[in-house]
Amino acid sequence: MTREVSGWIPRGAMLICITALVAHRGYAQEKPEAQAQNAAEAWLALVDAGKYGESWDEASKAFKAAVSRTAWIKQVTAARRPLGKLISRKLTKSNLVKDPPKSPPGDYAGLQYQSSFQNLKSAVETIVPMQDKDGKWRVTGYIVKKAS
Repeated sequence: MTREVSGWIPRGAMLICITALVAHRGYAQEKPEAQAQNAAEAWLALVDAGKYGESWDEASKAFKAAVSRTAWIKQVTAARRPLGKLISRKLTKSNLVKDPPKSPPGDYAGLQYQSSFQNLKSAVETIVPMQDKDGKWRVTGYIVKKAS
């Protein structure tokens, strides 16, 4: 007895295919706020790991135009090294802005995190991702300061 296999898909494989399609469709339809936050947090992970050069590589074109890779590494090293390791980070504010003043036109997100570091228990990190022309969200601004 021979079994015809063309067009036959096991149930488990079909479920996996459907799940993958739904997951992909959900990602493609992810809201801009979520895309911006995901990009910001991936970028922050590079900074947290001390991969400052890589954080510059992953930044927006506007960021790269404003500061050289060498200057960025020096600036972020001076700002972050004294803080010590990240203890916690929680998103506290998020807003989308279109064409902010004194900035190149485009879509931006302002994200603010309440953070704690080994040597600074209460800090505020402000990070601004923007949507580059290729549609990808990339960081264009970052500030960390002591919480008031």
